Amino acid sequence: MAVNVETLEKLERKMTLTLPLDTIQGEVDARLRKLARTVKMDGFRPGKVPMSVVAQRYGYSVQYEVMNDKVGEAFFSAANEAELRVAGQPTITEKDGAPEGQMTFDAVFEVFPEVKIGDLTTAEIERASAQVTDEAIDRTLEILRKQRRSFAQRAQGAGAEDGDRVTVDFAGKIDGEPFEGGKAEDFAFVIAEGQMLPEFETAVRGLKV
Repeated sequence: MAVNVETLEKLERKMTLTLPLDTIQGEVDARLRKLARTVKMDGFRPGKVPMSVVAQRYGYSVQYEVMNDKVGEAFFSAANEAELRVAGQPTITEKDGAPEGQMTFDAVFEVFPEVKIGDLTTAEIERASAQVTDEAIDRTLEILRKQRRSFAQRAQGAGAEDGDRVTVDFAGKIDGEPFEGGKAEDFAFVIAEGQMLPEFETAVRGLKV
């Protein structure tokens, strides 16, 4: 198989593929014979449909399928031999004026850019450093403590205080009218941790179990 690769743009290439017609036709005939063994058509017993009838009915679609397969195989085989790193699928079109007994195709495709790593023996490396303050450590420990804390049920009649996790049902209203997202059931939050509006937390403080 003859192969020619042309550079169109920085990463775009065009490859010209030439395939012998007898290779394509031989595969078409083989697939039609295989199809004839199982195809069902009115007026014929299964497996007894004449090849001429099968070819007339299915020849074009089988030829199209074979050409796609063969050209695809030829393209990727040629790209591998040329050590091309193909990015994505090629756009393949048939060319006119092919030599007798052959079919010629153009495949336009892109390749991955070549990455070159220079000499690193003289490279300078800047080491990044960070200082962790006691304040940052304390903040992190406090976050971890809150994430891992557990809550116990308060005594019957005890009022809700800052730091308590409460579970409430509420229905908010604007000018006496309910609004979307202003209602919830079994909503849990911790008082005085900024999870809710201050007015809401004020209303919840002191509520009893």
